[in-house]
Amino acid sequence: MIPELGHFSLIIGLAFAILLMTVPLFGAARKDQYLVRYAWPICYGMFFFITLSVITLGYSFAVDDFSVAYVANHSNSQLPIFFKIAAVWGGHEGSLLFWVFSLTVWAAAVATFSKGMEEVFIARVLAVLAMVIVGFSLFMILTSSPFERIFPIPMEGRDLNPMLQDVGLIFHPPMLYLGYVGFAVSFAFAIAALMSGRLDSAWARWSRPWTLAAWVFLTGGISLGSWWAYYELGWGGWWFWDPVENASFMPWLIGTALVHSLIVTEKRGAFRNWTVLLSIFAFSLSLLGTFIVRSGVLTSVHSFAADPSRGMFILLLLGLAIGGSLTLFALRASEMSSPARFELKSKETFLLVCNVLLTVAAGTVLLGTLYPLLIDALGMGKISVGPPYFNSVFVPIVLVLFGFMGIGPIIRWKKSKAGELKRQLLIPAIVAAVVGLATPFIAGNELNLWVVFGIGMATWVSLATFRAAYNLLTDVNGKFTLNKIGRSETGMLIAHMGIAVSIVGATMVSNYSIEKSVRMGPGISEELAGYTFNYIETKNVVGPNYTAQQGQIEVYQDDKFVTLLRPDRRQYNVRTMDMTEAGIDWGLFRDLYVTMGDPLSMTQFAVRLNYKPFVRWIWIGSIFMMVGGFLAASDKRYRVKETKTAKDDTKEAKLATA
Repeated sequence: MIPELGHFSLIIGLAFAILLMTVPLFGAARKDQYLVRYAWPICYGMFFFITLSVITLGYSFAVDDFSVAYVANHSNSQLPIFFKIAAVWGGHEGSLLFWVFSLTVWAAAVATFSKGMEEVFIARVLAVLAMVIVGFSLFMILTSSPFERIFPIPMEGRDLNPMLQDVGLIFHPPMLYLGYVGFAVSFAFAIAALMSGRLDSAWARWSRPWTLAAWVFLTGGISLGSWWAYYELGWGGWWFWDPVENASFMPWLIGTALVHSLIVTEKRGAFRNWTVLLSIFAFSLSLLGTFIVRSGVLTSVHSFAADPSRGMFILLLLGLAIGGSLTLFALRASEMSSPARFELKSKETFLLVCNVLLTVAAGTVLLGTLYPLLIDALGMGKISVGPPYFNSVFVPIVLVLFGFMGIGPIIRWKKSKAGELKRQLLIPAIVAAVVGLATPFIAGNELNLWVVFGIGMATWVSLATFRAAYNLLTDVNGKFTLNKIGRSETGMLIAHMGIAVSIVGATMVSNYSIEKSVRMGPGISEELAGYTFNYIETKNVVGPNYTAQQGQIEVYQDDKFVTLLRPDRRQYNVRTMDMTEAGIDWGLFRDLYVTMGDPLSMTQFAVRLNYKPFVRWIWIGSIFMMVGGFLAASDKRYRVKETKTAKDDTKEAKLATA
């Protein structure tokens, strides 16, 4: 009866969510503090029962309960236990349950860590989150229950998709879901602010750490997905502009704009309309990503389902979320005038330009992702939009963005002093231009404009960030002091350096990768990028639920042994699917990447050799971004109890315009 316990827990969790979305709002409307305070115990009850539902599904996987259809379709008795647990979110139904569970985690966190805010406001935030939970819980119970039984009970499960039998499955989807779902908190704060009519700096200050936390998780999820695709799929790339990749990238772009818009709203009382709209759009794009993954409207290796009825349900939720929130925004828009004023040469202007560029970049990705769907729906045939479109449209936009990104941390609020920017940024601009122009001749002995712009912008962002750090760490007399810089500023500097590091990695690996497809077997050697690859032998390997032919390839450079690579071709026992596992020797400045293809004879195989310069810098940069975001989110001022009134906030806004 364990699966039934999980199913009933899910239904009880839905009941708690319905209470959470109604009781506090009713109490707020009646100004009944007693009813408002019910939000907290109801929220914790919802979290408990949804968590119990996830645990019971995990238990069903652990004990090989193949009477549960979801377990039978995504597990096998030979599957290692850690993959069995990870299989909880390895398919449509289980991942949807984990999606709802992630949202209840965020709701419980808001209830626990937002005690410094007004109770009525937080109750409204929890009620909005509960509305989303109700929608997806109904979707799951009505169309996608992970606890559905099957009869007769199969003796064995179909096994987890071999492509997912990797450590990446354990970490990548949970981080991605926490990022996706985390923007629901920003959305809930924005809707609660619209409901209350209090769109002040206090709202922005309390919304910002939750937005940063969601951004950190989404950054981690995207980078882990990129790393996973790199070493698991065997094609050696780190980004393919796949529709599902784009589905996670679009909310990240809008979320990045939202983080910066919240800064302006918090510090200067400006960009209120921008901040609210970006909060709505970030969450809406997360819902759109869920629709793309689960509806089957677009073909992708990452898709979970292809059931049109499920897609229509998510489309309905998407329409309600966007339509309802934008209607509320329209009703309240007249009350959201921004009192702050600023000059053209000011931090506000540059942050606004960056937000516009990020939004336009997200729009180009959205267009390229949905255009094939629109053409198909209009009966104009089937087309595909791939890397050529995105590289030619998206890349120029972000190069311009990087230019403004270097200026933003340095320029003053409200109005920049005459000649100040030129004095601080002239030398970094000259150095960036020289480094950018020199790099392609050093690395490839010929002019490459993409490398010039890429490395030049990375150098520009790095030097400008160092200059911003110098400004923050020195007083008016030029003496160093650590008292001026807080976690928020430190996090900003680290995150910007992460962007620069990732730019270097993406630029170098995109322009200077070398690939060679060869025929190899025992005794055959090949040369690539100054390395010699000697194929020694082929070993037969037996895994827990697969067998493999594993190549033993020794690598030498200048007759010195470098490493032994072990690429293999796996044949899984249950699904009878062949998978390629790459042999990789990683380094800070290059990866050697080898994959085995089909056998060409009894002893020889098709082998692909790859030299990947600076590819690790892409993911090292994302780690910097995550650390920076975490530091900014943990700034102590977000934990200070809010005591100001709306009147105080209005006074502060007037002083800011003086």
